[in-house]
Amino acid sequence: QVQLVESGGGLVQPGGSLRLSCVFFGNVFETYAMGWYRQAPGKQREYVAGITSDGDPSYEDSFEGRFTVSRDIAKNTVYLHMNSLKPLDTAVYYCKAYRNSLAYWGQGTQVTVSS
Repeated sequence: QVQLVESGGGLVQPGGSLRLSCVFFGNVFETYAMGWYRQAPGKQREYVAGITSDGDPSYEDSFEGRFTVSRDIAKNTVYLHMNSLKPLDTAVYYCKAYRNSLAYWGQGTQVTVSS
């Protein structure tokens, strides 16, 4: 069984930065692909960025250049570094771990961008 715990969300002013963390509790973290998704109020959950089991990052086009995904295998943790935040980035951010037919979600962390 896998559990994911996100943290690092909060209130930030426009133009600010945050680093989200997702800790993977389970075995063989490095064999899972990891993804970051977000869901704004009244909207569908959308893909933000991810990193493959080989460590290759990928981004939804609209986030590339502002957001960076990384992982630390020794800490079983994946990160989402977010820069130049905008009010439209306000959402609950979720972490996902997936491998073949298996998929696990975290509980989410709230990010609010407001002055």
